[in-house]
Amino acid sequence: MANKPDEASKLSGILAAAKAENRAALIGYLPGGFPTVDGGIRAINALIEGGCDVVEVGLPHSDPVLDGAVIQTADDIALRGGVRIKDVLRTVQEVATAHPEAAVLVMTYWNPVDRYGTARFAADLAAAGGAGCILPDLPVEESEEWRKAADEHGLDTVFVVAPSSKDPRLAEVTAAGSGFVYAAAVMGVTGTRNQVGSLAEDLVARTRATTDLPVCVGLGVSTAEQAAEVAGFADGVIVGSAFVKRILEAGDDEAAALDAVRALAGDLAAGVRRR
Repeated sequence: MANKPDEASKLSGILAAAKAENRAALIGYLPGGFPTVDGGIRAINALIEGGCDVVEVGLPHSDPVLDGAVIQTADDIALRGGVRIKDVLRTVQEVATAHPEAAVLVMTYWNPVDRYGTARFAADLAAAGGAGCILPDLPVEESEEWRKAADEHGLDTVFVVAPSSKDPRLAEVTAAGSGFVYAAAVMGVTGTRNQVGSLAEDLVARTRATTDLPVCVGLGVSTAEQAAEVAGFADGVIVGSAFVKRILEAGDDEAAALDAVRALAGDLAAGVRRR
């Protein structure tokens, strides 16, 4: 059921609660089905246990346009393992059930949703306890059908803006989205970086000039220091590749992988709380 105009969504409520604590929210990403479906569920649970307020479950794609080499490797492992949309939805359901205090989003390219059926995907995501969807390659101009279906089921729709986005375009994107705005901190694909990127703070300021939605920054954050830096000017800090790297580095040792991502989430959670 759609949220009433004066009724905050689960995602909005969690972001507002972080703001009330005078801190940025911590948003963690892992692909569904990585390294296995059940192992991925345990890993995403570990992100929340470590301190993530919101988690993004990636729907693995064979031809990603935003994801760098680390996440592409994870997607390939998940796809070779036979992951399907139903497995991603089960991941959402199990994580949302285990951690009702967190918001669980799906991050996906548009083609799988289109093939699955727009209305069906929105209904099934909502039934699984999902809070919304991040759609990095769906143009706002072509998003009406999805946004209508999402609204009917109380799902937020998060769009991505980049440093190259002109101010009029920022206004168009933010007017169509809900939950938060995903600000890509750097030009290029995802991946950990030594520096966050000088364009991020300017992009956040320009985006905020067009909307009251929280603006969360991703692409490149991998350390508590970087998280603290971004938290100084953004409403949320998004981390993905750094978590995937910890799992890849652990190899077949799942216990070590879970400990590593839980510990990293804890470090990042401390970072967003620095003042």
